[in-house]
Amino acid sequence: MQDLHAKPGHLIRRCQQIAVALFLEACAPQDLTPMQYALLKAAEAEPGLDQITLAGLVALDRSNAARLCAGLEVRGLLQRAPDPLDRRARRLSLTPAGAALLRAAEPAVAAVQQALLAPLAEAERAPFMAALAAIAAAHNGASRAPLRPVEDQLRG
Repeated sequence: MQDLHAKPGHLIRRCQQIAVALFLEACAPQDLTPMQYALLKAAEAEPGLDQITLAGLVALDRSNAARLCAGLEVRGLLQRAPDPLDRRARRLSLTPAGAALLRAAEPAVAAVQQALLAPLAEAERAPFMAALAAIAAAHNGASRAPLRPVEDQLRG
């Protein structure tokens, strides 16, 4: 078992499990999951984007994005409107209730980020984050749901 616990893939998976558990606990009062939060933040940052483009911004596959967006719409946090140029597409915008939920969740989300990095010395945190970003960027294409910046999606 020692060999398993020394593998980066296993450790990354464990850290992901821990990050989700901490997030769910901290954001339980808002009934918010990490992916719901990501979609709401993306809708806040890029109002009026279509659902597929928004999914690419948060590295989420289309079917999960559609399911999550529908649930957020039912809760009154997102508004999905048909695209006037493409009836199949849905344009997303954050509702006032969605904006209020994000404001209410922000302190908990920030606390989770701090808790995740707490085991590291202050000087280790920036290099650790840079290393995680480098790994994610280098292997982005291998993901079933790659991160797709808006600029890349609009170009092609």
